[in-house]
Amino acid sequence: MSSTQIESPLTDAVVDGMRVLQRIILPTEAQLDTVPLYVDAGGAVGAQQDTMTGRPVEQTLTAAAEDVHAEDFGGRHSMVVRAGDRVSFGTYFNAFPASYWRRWTALETVRLSVAVDGVGTLIVYKSNAKGALQRVTSERVNGEATFTFDLPLKPFGDGGWYWFDLAAGAADLLLVEAAWLGEDHGKDMGEVTLQITTMNKPDYCVDNIALLGANPDALEHVKEVLIVDQGTQKVSEQEGFEEAAATLGGKLRIINQSNLGGSGGFSRGMYEAVQNGSDYVLLCDDDIVIEPASIGRLLTFASYCVRPTLVGGHMFDLYNRTALHTMGEVVNPWRFQPDKAIPEQVTGHDLALSNLRSTHWMHRRIDADYNGWWMDLIPTSVIKEIGLSLPVFIKWDDVEFGLRAKAAGYPTVSLPGAAVWHISWGDKDDLVGWQAYFHERNRFIAALIHSPYERGGRLVRESNYMDVKHLISMQYYTEAGRLMALRDILAGPDQLHDILDERIKQIRGMAAEHSDSVFKPRIDDFPGAKTAKPPRRGRGFQQPSVSGVVPWALKTLVRQVGLPVKESAKDRPQAVVAHVDNKWWRMSQYDSAVVSNADGTAASWYRRDPERVRRDLAEATKLHAQIFLEWPRLKAAYQEALPRITSLEAWGDTFAKHTESELTR
Repeated sequence: MSSTQIESPLTDAVVDGMRVLQRIILPTEAQLDTVPLYVDAGGAVGAQQDTMTGRPVEQTLTAAAEDVHAEDFGGRHSMVVRAGDRVSFGTYFNAFPASYWRRWTALETVRLSVAVDGVGTLIVYKSNAKGALQRVTSERVNGEATFTFDLPLKPFGDGGWYWFDLAAGAADLLLVEAAWLGEDHGKDMGEVTLQITTMNKPDYCVDNIALLGANPDALEHVKEVLIVDQGTQKVSEQEGFEEAAATLGGKLRIINQSNLGGSGGFSRGMYEAVQNGSDYVLLCDDDIVIEPASIGRLLTFASYCVRPTLVGGHMFDLYNRTALHTMGEVVNPWRFQPDKAIPEQVTGHDLALSNLRSTHWMHRRIDADYNGWWMDLIPTSVIKEIGLSLPVFIKWDDVEFGLRAKAAGYPTVSLPGAAVWHISWGDKDDLVGWQAYFHERNRFIAALIHSPYERGGRLVRESNYMDVKHLISMQYYTEAGRLMALRDILAGPDQLHDILDERIKQIRGMAAEHSDSVFKPRIDDFPGAKTAKPPRRGRGFQQPSVSGVVPWALKTLVRQVGLPVKESAKDRPQAVVAHVDNKWWRMSQYDSAVVSNADGTAASWYRRDPERVRRDLAEATKLHAQIFLEWPRLKAAYQEALPRITSLEAWGDTFAKHTESELTR
């Protein structure tokens, strides 16, 4: 490690043979609720450890007591630290994720360049994989200067970050700008097609077009911004579209096509990126807000990777903008379900309550199996080799693609410091309703292709358990979709392109046939709830214990299929149940109930139907047994078909049938 002082601040992308990897950035005026992701105040506080065991100590509230003065921001790269104050750039967007660069690139050192003016101290820190804070070096500041520090990456094999703090002395201290730099690899950075798939969210699309247009640096390596519009509310007809489109300087193209779901929309982006000669495609959801600097960070990291790599951005909650969804996505191979990469990881961790420096698990490097397609950069060379998405409409398309790339030797890296804000999963319940079909079918298809276990591990058994839960919960519409999914799995892979735009219409068309999927906006739109019997001992329904769940379930099933529905429950619900209380062990005790949906906008009337339970449970058991017995045949069929149904040629034929129009602005 060395430190030198030079006279001019950092201004160029490449300085003295060094390329900018990551500039220090600050939030825009429209994003001041995200300040803790960029800079925080107060002294250096790392993750605490038990000195006897060396294990991290859990902490709940470690954010600094002082507030950062957002009025002291001088644009995106500069800020004033007031006399006597201290700020840290050991934050999500500004700390340097050293362990990721150590693992996936050939860089051996990183250079920190900090241009300042005033009086105070510049202190450089690092952490290890346990989150322990370690002071590296410091410099006194007295006047205008730029300091550089050459920092080794060797100690970061399992985790850790670099960052710096600024402490102002008797007078203000100005951060002019700062950046993390690496030795220039001499390679062309390449061009990227930034692609957004949308379905009736034209306002989000126009906002993101305008955001990109207001940040021309983010578009430096963008060949085109491609919107695949699959909705009836067209982006090109949204108010403000023409003004926003004009800011992209002719780089915007819109393709209007039939609704082929996320897999059809994102595959179109992959297909067009290959056709237009881009080196990468950057897939993005429509209902997001982009941190523009993320585009360059993803592209820069990808260009430094030692092999072609899928580089994904993280997701923050659009409605609670300091809450991080996850640091990395993996698949549990036995259950074949998304899982935590490390046990300590917290889904929805709020960095305003416990910042990066004091959250020990964020200092471990997370190695991902895949990245959600809210933001994922994919080399077109990988697409040419392994194909496009499975033609499965929605759900598991991003998971399967990541697993397929990994099997071909192309890893996925979920890169800290690159992110979007996206609508939270907490406002959705897509395991119930029309999306249940896609969850069930596509999870099985992905497992048939990628499961390392002879007959899919626990998948078949766990799926059959879910049928029981849905049926005893009176969720008959959900179960109808799941049964259709099982039948389609057995029908094989060669129909997937043909039914790509048809199943969604059929599934939605079934909703009117099931009272649990007929929604009304107000509880008062249903008859008033009344029960003939008060809850036992006034306690209501209790979740069965682990040891007692089997006899409880058998008793409940006997009731569900053997006892008739109470006459009083046919005319009016027995209860009104909030969505948060819609649990299988509770709902199975009712003959009917009005239940609110996940986002609280409506409710539906669940009604027990013993004959339906008997019939659907018998069919679900039969279909699962058939899939289990035929697993080797199905596995061979789906694996054989995979290169064919994901090929550029197969998708090209599908796009030719479903393209409506194109527009360039």
